[in-house]
Amino acid sequence: MIRIAIPNKGRLHDPALALFREAGLPVLEGGTRKLFARTSDPEISVLFARAADIPEYVQDGAADVGITGLDLISETGASVELMLDLNFGHADLVLAVPDDIDAASAYDLEGMRVATEFPEITRKYFEKKGIRVDIINVSGACEITPHVGIADAIVDISSSGTTLIMNHLRAIDTVFSSSVYLISNHESLIKKDKIYHIKTALESVLRAKGKRYLMMNVPADSLKKVKDVLPGLAGPTVMKVESDETILAVHAVISSDSIFATVNSLKEVGATDILVVPIERMMP
Repeated sequence: MIRIAIPNKGRLHDPALALFREAGLPVLEGGTRKLFARTSDPEISVLFARAADIPEYVQDGAADVGITGLDLISETGASVELMLDLNFGHADLVLAVPDDIDAASAYDLEGMRVATEFPEITRKYFEKKGIRVDIINVSGACEITPHVGIADAIVDISSSGTTLIMNHLRAIDTVFSSSVYLISNHESLIKKDKIYHIKTALESVLRAKGKRYLMMNVPADSLKKVKDVLPGLAGPTVMKVESDETILAVHAVISSDSIFATVNSLKEVGATDILVVPIERMMP
């Protein structure tokens, strides 16, 4: 049995469940109040936990695999295998000060107080720069600490900067950049081959995002022009059409962002019967 730790709530919960569903491994009867849940594979179950606890759960073997932020992995110092960047939950830990403080960089904070929910990452950041500060560990509402006299600056998660602006704060440096990772227990990775199957399934979904499959008929004498138009991953696939030897079937995978321009260009060079199909998974 393989147990996967997934955040039980917050901004990582829904995207994690959606990714497993798209990978063909949906979580059954899951919810924010449940501790355990089944998946469509009888050998794989889910443990719902706080995202901050998942690195240590995986390190200690309470879960074989986990989904959590790189910032939380670094903060706990957990010894886990980083298997795959899942390319969501992007956010920065930023060093921010009140608008009315005359500070342009971290060096202007020498001897001051810095509040954060990430004391280890913050400590390493200031130590690397050789700056002495007093780090104050808080468990929430970090952004209000400068306004109530607890701290002079903060290190906090910022994905859009809106919260900083609302609290009259401005970022003066990026301390740490984070996204969500698939992680594994070291021993489980050695003993349980199916963990690699999970990684491959998730990776296939990520590879397919933002891609479309193009199919078209092309006159044989227009093939070169069509190839010049197509920005395929590894060049188009060309096949003969049995009913008409002068026509070729051409297939290609392209970025969804280029569909509009590409389809129009293909029509101009003679392509017909163009189909654009979504791609659910692309196996590496």
